[in-house]
Amino acid sequence: MATLLGTSTAGFITVTLLVMGFTAFMTGQGLANTWQPAWRCVAYGLLLGMFDRFLVYTLFEGRLLSIPGFLVDTALIVVVCIAAYRVTTANKMVRQYPWLYERTGLFTWQDK
Repeated sequence: MATLLGTSTAGFITVTLLVMGFTAFMTGQGLANTWQPAWRCVAYGLLLGMFDRFLVYTLFEGRLLSIPGFLVDTALIVVVCIAAYRVTTANKMVRQYPWLYERTGLFTWQDK
C-alpha cells in the first residue's frame, strides 16, 4: 500500500486519516450549518486532497505527483466530508423542526 499511494503507512495514517479526516469532518459540518449545497463537499474535498498530497510530500517525503495516492486520499476526504454534512443536516432538521420531522437513521429523517 505504501508504495502504490506514494507515502508510508505512518504518513497516510497521520496526515490523511487524522489531520485531513478531522479537517474534512469540520468542513462538512460547517457547510451543513450554513445551509450550503452538498456539492461543495466535493469541491472542498479536491482542495483538501491537494493539500494532503503537499503535506505528505513535505512531512513524510512521499511522492507529490502520485495519481493513485491523490485519488485514494481525496476519495476518503470527500466521503468523510459528505458523511459529516449528512449527519449534521439530519440533526439540524430534527432539532429545528421537531413538529415536522423525525429521525429515521444516522443520515436520514422523514415527515411525521
